[in-house]
Amino acid sequence: MIVRIDRRDLVWINVTANPTAEWIARQITEAFPWDGAPGYMIRDRDRIYGAVVTRRLRAIGIRDKPIEPASPWQNGFAERLIGSIRRECLDHAIICGEAHLRRVLKPYADYYNRFRTHRSLNKDAPVSRSVQHTGVIRSRPILGGLHHHYGRI
Repeated sequence: MIVRIDRRDLVWINVTANPTAEWIARQITEAFPWDGAPGYMIRDRDRIYGAVVTRRLRAIGIRDKPIEPASPWQNGFAERLIGSIRRECLDHAIICGEAHLRRVLKPYADYYNRFRTHRSLNKDAPVSRSVQHTGVIRSRPILGGLHHHYGRI
């Protein structure tokens, strides 16, 4: 997963049973296909980040900054997001394989970016939206009713 720290938006999420350096490099390319790449990326020190990944980061223009060994608190935004995904989504579903996990995580990422409020953003979602002042409040189920979005119509 790739998270943009300024608005806490989930830029990219994907899963695989057997991650490789080539797979991670491809995910980075897919997350930043054109000119939307950040100036730097904070990442953990997993051995999977090899020469292929660092070459891809440099080719896109991203400077990578690995956290210190055995220091997950240095990447608190990612750790918090992983906990939110587990508590708000995966603890309530029985996952039947990699493809099913992908089908569950994609709508959750959309919910997280468009509707889930954050205290650090003054109770706004990562993708900012305007306040609705008039209309009848309606509920729309998300992820089969696991979460709901309340909006005015």
